Amino acid sequence: MTKTTKTVFVSGADRGVGLALASVWLGKGYTVFAGQYAEGTQGLSELQQQYGEQLQIVQLDVSRDESVAQAVSYVADRAGQLDLLFNNAAILGDIQAKITDELNYAEMIDVFNVNTLGSLRMSQSFMPLLLRGETKMIVNISSEAGSISNCHRDSWYAYCMSKAALNMQSKLVHNGFKPLGGRVLAMHPGWVQTYMQGKLDANAELTPEQSAASITRVVEEKLAQPQSQAECEYVDYNGTAMNW
Repeated sequence: MTKTTKTVFVSGADRGVGLALASVWLGKGYTVFAGQYAEGTQGLSELQQQYGEQLQIVQLDVSRDESVAQAVSYVADRAGQLDLLFNNAAILGDIQAKITDELNYAEMIDVFNVNTLGSLRMSQSFMPLLLRGETKMIVNISSEAGSISNCHRDSWYAYCMSKAALNMQSKLVHNGFKPLGGRVLAMHPGWVQTYMQGKLDANAELTPEQSAASITRVVEEKLAQPQSQAECEYVDYNGTAMNW
């Protein structure tokens, strides 16, 4: 790996959209640092067999300060900079309980710690490396569930609230990052066939590969725009504006 190699970090790359994003950017010639939560993930192992050292698998728990710090040190030692950060790691929490039911507040805190504070840990900790990078972009994988304007659910408390908070965090980080040459994008990946509910959501509209390909196209379109004009946008995988 050379210092001039373009680099991308994808958290939550064990499977689903994160794994598919890692594959797409490997295909584009980037050195990909893939945050792996569970050891021995088959998909990442297969990618590493195909791409060798171009894929760097990093053990990562975004809910823990020490784990994120170790990931930063790993990237700093091997690349010295970071061009693009995908904050993709997320958990779902209880999606059944309504206001008339018992609510698990301890679990809600865990969901916030991953979905909202986890990405903030990553963005803040990787900021020195991002500022040395060429494109200086953070992509927070949000959700339509984070839209307050379009909220239709009466449950999903932890997930919806954590994603709405992620959207606010995206804007806050962007406001501090843009004067330094960076930008932040919040993206809804679509309804994707993932295992977030403990089993494959086979009824979903998109495969992880389709979602990742569309996300990548939108990211590249945004990167082609002048940084001086960059705003913190909340868009879906097709680049269509979402209602905050």
